[in-house]
Amino acid sequence: MKEKEEKYLNAIYQNIRTAIQSIEDIMPKSTDENLTSELSKEQDEYNCLAKECEAFAKAEKIEGLKDNNLIEKAKLWASVNMSTMMDGSTRKIAELMLIGTFMGVITCMKDKSDHKNISKELDELLDKLYTFERKNIDRLLPFLEE
Repeated sequence: MKEKEEKYLNAIYQNIRTAIQSIEDIMPKSTDENLTSELSKEQDEYNCLAKECEAFAKAEKIEGLKDNNLIEKAKLWASVNMSTMMDGSTRKIAELMLIGTFMGVITCMKDKSDHKNISKELDELLDKLYTFERKNIDRLLPFLEE
C-alpha cells in the first residue's frame, strides 16, 4: 500500500511542480501588471500545495517524492520560450497558462480515477488542487479579451 501511496503522491506533486515551473518560466514575459499579479497569487498557492505534499511525505515516511525530471523541465521551458518568441502579448501568455491549467485539471481527473481507494488524505489534496485549478481558469479567461 505504501508504494501505491507514494505513486499517487508523486502524481499530485508533479502536477503541482509543473504548474510552478510554468509560472516561473512565463511570468517574466508578462508586461501586464494584473496578469503578473494573478500569476504570482497562483504561484503562492501552488507552493502551499507543494508543501502539503512534502509534509504528507514526511509524515508517512515517504522518501521518494520526485520533482519533474530535467528533460521535462527543459521541454516546458523551450515550449514557453518558443510560444512567446513571436507573440508575448497578455492574451498569448494567458492562453498558454490556460492550456497548462486545463492539462492540470485533466491530469487531476485521471489521477483520481487511477488511484481509487488508496488514501483519503491524498484524495482531499487532489480535490483541493482540482478546485484551485478550476478557479484559475475562471480568473485567467478574462485576459484573453485583452
